Amino acid sequence: MVAGREPPLGIDRLSVFAMPPVEFIGLAASLACTSVALSLAPTGNYNPHGYRGWSLRDDPALRRDCMAAARATGVAFALFEGFAHVPGQPIERFARDLDLVHELGGQRINLVSLDKDMGATAAAFARFTALAVERGLVVSGEMGSLGPIASVAAAKELLAAVAHPAFTLLIDAMHFFRLGNSLADFAALDPAQIGYVQLCDAPLAPRFSTYIEEAMYERMVPGEGELPLAGFIALLPEDVTVSLEIPRRALAEAGVGPRERLAPCVVAARRLLDTARKEKQR
Repeated sequence: MVAGREPPLGIDRLSVFAMPPVEFIGLAASLACTSVALSLAPTGNYNPHGYRGWSLRDDPALRRDCMAAARATGVAFALFEGFAHVPGQPIERFARDLDLVHELGGQRINLVSLDKDMGATAAAFARFTALAVERGLVVSGEMGSLGPIASVAAAKELLAAVAHPAFTLLIDAMHFFRLGNSLADFAALDPAQIGYVQLCDAPLAPRFSTYIEEAMYERMVPGEGELPLAGFIALLPEDVTVSLEIPRRALAEAGVGPRERLAPCVVAARRLLDTARKEKQR
């Protein structure tokens, strides 16, 4: 990293609650962020700011506008989400979506599993990775509670089963630590197998009736919760993409706009990233 330059940082789609992608790219650029994580259409029906509907699947003009906005701002499409292995559904159903991600100039796919069976998950992930590689894409499997990869031991098992250099892990800080993993567990991972990191903060104890509600709608500014983020960031691979996944529903419903919600998160995350970089240089 060049001395004096801000640490690279991205913003993930959950942080902006259905914001159309061209506006999202502009927001990231206005905060001097280097990448965004997109989906091909909004997820769910939560839209507190009343954004117009949009679909990158169905709107070629919107795809062209997104690519033009990315070129104009230098904001990269670091990740595309919305891909999941679901029992009984063929993973090949995503072939056209992968074509669209390639057309848009995307780099990486986030793949999740909704199947607790490790063997079925590994087989589906291997097939999906092969489809992605055919299109010049790489894949990161997200650790989480819905599938079989909640622990580092399980993640290592999945990596060994898929056994492809284009397949790595996606580590979400909230999921990782709230599932009981530790800094020592994180240090035990091969850095080359960590493909993407989603950064946020949270208390260690649940605040909501369901975990998914907290994860989808209400996370915290880095440094304001109880996750061991300083130690976590110190262990990150040098070149991994770090992106903010920090939905803040209470502020959105109070009328606070996305830039105002995200700016403190960007400042806090950069402070942590810069501190870790300086510590490594000592």
